[in-house]
Amino acid sequence: MKLSEMREKTVDELQSAIVDWKKDLFNYRLQLSTHKLENTALISKTKTLIAQAKTIIKEKQNA
Repeated sequence: MKLSEMREKTVDELQSAIVDWKKDLFNYRLQLSTHKLENTALISKTKTLIAQAKTIIKEKQNA
């Protein structure tokens, strides 16, 4: 998801997306520990998405 798409969403939608991404991150870490994760870049991309969404939520709350 791009930043422009994130900015169009509401705070509730972003929070639910963060929950989904955290579940994905947990699953990626499990797959990594069992050596079943082929694309390890997914972990860092997911962490970046979570951080970006949290930043946008803070921006919207302060505005």
